[in-house]
Amino acid sequence: MTATATPTQLYLAGLASGSQGMRQSLDIIAGILSDNHDADSYPWHEVTYRDSMTVRIALTERYKPATVNKMLSALRGVLKQTWRLGLIDADAYRRAADVENVRNSNLLSGRALASEEIGKLFAACADTPKGVRDAALLTVLYGCGLRRGELAGLDFDDYDADDCSIVVNGKGGKQRTVYLAENGCQYIETWLRHRGDDAGPLFCPVDQTGEIRITRLRGESVAYIVKRLQQVAGVDHFSAHDLRRSTVTHLLDAGVDVLTVQKLAGHADVTTTARYDRRGEQAKRQAVQSLNLPVAA
Repeated sequence: MTATATPTQLYLAGLASGSQGMRQSLDIIAGILSDNHDADSYPWHEVTYRDSMTVRIALTERYKPATVNKMLSALRGVLKQTWRLGLIDADAYRRAADVENVRNSNLLSGRALASEEIGKLFAACADTPKGVRDAALLTVLYGCGLRRGELAGLDFDDYDADDCSIVVNGKGGKQRTVYLAENGCQYIETWLRHRGDDAGPLFCPVDQTGEIRITRLRGESVAYIVKRLQQVAGVDHFSAHDLRRSTVTHLLDAGVDVLTVQKLAGHADVTTTARYDRRGEQAKRQAVQSLNLPVAA
């Protein structure tokens, strides 16, 4: 990155790996505001509150609320970098960035896997270097509730065998520490006996001969591994992110308080975590059983 880096470049540089899709969001926003600019060339210092609201309205017409809010987050982020560079004064920045998220009360997309399905996925991992890696990968995706980009970004030094913990670099460069159950550590230790203790990424490619290359998996590779295991295990379709949904849902169903689950999941807002909580639905289901309806003929 050069000394003349743009606000867009500085914003994207501060994101965790796997979040680079924000560039596309900024390109779309620049396209809404201008016919001849992309994210790098757009004069973000000229954005006003009216412009931000124009963007919000246009995005709402095209995308679902969750996507709109993610793109608005990118807009706020690049505006903040514009202010930090001294290209916009504080008052103009606050006004331009003061655009509210779109309310989203819809049910979460995706699904939470049943415990039986999780068991089938582990059973589908063969007793080979690749299968051992896949079992360890599943352990971290489900046992820690990581995003696939977060898993791909893990290094060997991020794992601490002494207390079964992993340091995760999450969204916005925010770090958090997650923990594995004792049997989860066993999966990791088995993988490390194959991988070795060389510095570098914790999870690596394994070829058909079982040779391990200490290079980093991409988020897309993690998604492919999960899809292959889903097909081998014969369970219904799910995404890598659904393993994360399963973690949050199962912890809440087990009675873990929502603030603890929020910290483990790395959610910026506890309301995001609360949307996974199905205990209210169970209570409603039980409540209607008390209604006396006539027996169907």
